[in-house]
Amino acid sequence: MLRGLIKGDNVFVPTAALRVTVRSGVDVAALLVTEGGRVRGDADIVFDGAPAHPSGAVRLSGGAVGDEEGGTDGDARDAVRLDADLAHVEEGIARLLVVVSTDEGALRDARGLSVEVSGPDGGTVVAYEVTDAGPETAMVLAELYRRSGGWKFRAVGQGYVDGLEGLAVDHGVDVTEERPEPAPQAPPRIPEAPRPVPPQTPADSPEAPAQVLTAPAPAPVLPPTAVTDWTFGGFFEPHTLSGEDNDVITVEDLPPGPVVVELALRTDGHTSLWTLTASNKQKDLLVNSTDFRGRLLAVPEDGRLRLKLGADGPWQARVLPLAAARRLTEETLEGWGPDVLLHTGGTTDVAFHYRGDSNFIVDTYALAGHEDPTTLPKSRWPYINEIGRRRETLSLPEGPVLVHLKRADGPWRARLRQPGPVTSWIRRARR
Repeated sequence: MLRGLIKGDNVFVPTAALRVTVRSGVDVAALLVTEGGRVRGDADIVFDGAPAHPSGAVRLSGGAVGDEEGGTDGDARDAVRLDADLAHVEEGIARLLVVVSTDEGALRDARGLSVEVSGPDGGTVVAYEVTDAGPETAMVLAELYRRSGGWKFRAVGQGYVDGLEGLAVDHGVDVTEERPEPAPQAPPRIPEAPRPVPPQTPADSPEAPAQVLTAPAPAPVLPPTAVTDWTFGGFFEPHTLSGEDNDVITVEDLPPGPVVVELALRTDGHTSLWTLTASNKQKDLLVNSTDFRGRLLAVPEDGRLRLKLGADGPWQARVLPLAAARRLTEETLEGWGPDVLLHTGGTTDVAFHYRGDSNFIVDTYALAGHEDPTTLPKSRWPYINEIGRRRETLSLPEGPVLVHLKRADGPWRARLRQPGPVTSWIRRARR
């Protein structure tokens, strides 16, 4: 048995390159957390599938105790080594948690579960052996944390009966991607449009304004000074329109480039929406549905957008600049139906969880190097074209990129995440 600390004890350790060795054949990970005890993102999780932190200060490796000295003794057990260069841990990181877990059985079945910290010379600095593990399947075994300008080691031994997922949630890891989802809800209701009131003469009653379909509040438009990372497409005030049944929608004096068309209606009949050419010929079919609520891409011709709407019932429409679309970030974005999203950062992945029953089509348009602001790039890359509930991930190039959810008949979620495969530790945490 290693002689060292007992649960709850802490001691100063050198601010140097230390080696943390965990014995007993369990899975090992390190979480780099802030003062609030939460990771900043998936990159702050070091495990077998992502064995090095981007800063280079924390690395994970395996092997058996004694293999560097030419063999193991008779009591040696499988071990995992974690190298932590404390002098180079990023300032925003307050603690480094040593996490263990098991896929089978409980941690009480892990014989001799222990952690040992060695200094640059190979000598033992501190050690801790768990003697009271129970039915837990995951545990914060120990932690290295900042204190008084230096670093300390604490023997933690905090177990989680709800496993790696419970531990992950406690420390800010997003585990929602793989959780069971509730049944899809119905799309938001669209208010009934009051029927027109016949005009009244002064002899009948005092003049009153006619009732009209109430349009939703205009979407906020970001002024040019507030948008420093979006340069494709011009800025203009939203155009809000409303009506009933079949119609031709016309918007004039638009700047060059694609725009966002938002449409909402409720009907038991068929709904279609076509773009019209300058000669009034149908060009692109944007909507082919019944009830509809969503946002779509359209390209005006010479500053003029004309849309042929086939509808049976009241409708509401808005024409918006691209910069008014929602941005993709690492925070989960939720929506219903078609939408237009913007990516303005570097190379990354976007994960979708679609819960509709019909087609799910996503086009992406990489705008870097596209010199004609009046059109979209001809090729779409990459894209999704599937049917029914889906979990899909697209690798996005450096922005600006338009992500167009062209077909969707139900709720969806999307978020950016670090490039690379979803590996074993994240999968276990998200079960």
